[in-house]
Amino acid sequence: MAVAPINQVRKVVEYALTEIPSEKIDLGIPNYGYDWPLPYERGVTKATTIGNVQAVRIAVEQGVEIKFDSLAESPYFTYVENGISHEVWFEDVRSLQAKFNLIKEYSLRGCGYWQIMKWFRANWVLLRNQFYIMK
Repeated sequence: MAVAPINQVRKVVEYALTEIPSEKIDLGIPNYGYDWPLPYERGVTKATTIGNVQAVRIAVEQGVEIKFDSLAESPYFTYVENGISHEVWFEDVRSLQAKFNLIKEYSLRGCGYWQIMKWFRANWVLLRNQFYIMK
């Protein structure tokens, strides 16, 4: 619902590579998650954008298990607050590693981040250990 499964991201990259040389492509990396109230209704339901650390904090506060969708390669969890069910999708080191693997697999130029202002230290440590960072 809130994230593009990694196989869909792969398809977009493959399509882009038919038109653009790999050394000119940066993969967009989301640095945030979404907290969706349920039931989801297309065009009606609106999610709240949250940070990755905030997502984990919500799971801990709600006492719920963080699961991992192996198709989307993204973590998620559900909880109920004030009688409203919620579904949260966000990024962690596993989902980031899946995206970093695509960069390497297709020899892309690199990556750029959506919403860089939300601090997520684990991301920067993982990134620094695998790539040269240009500021």
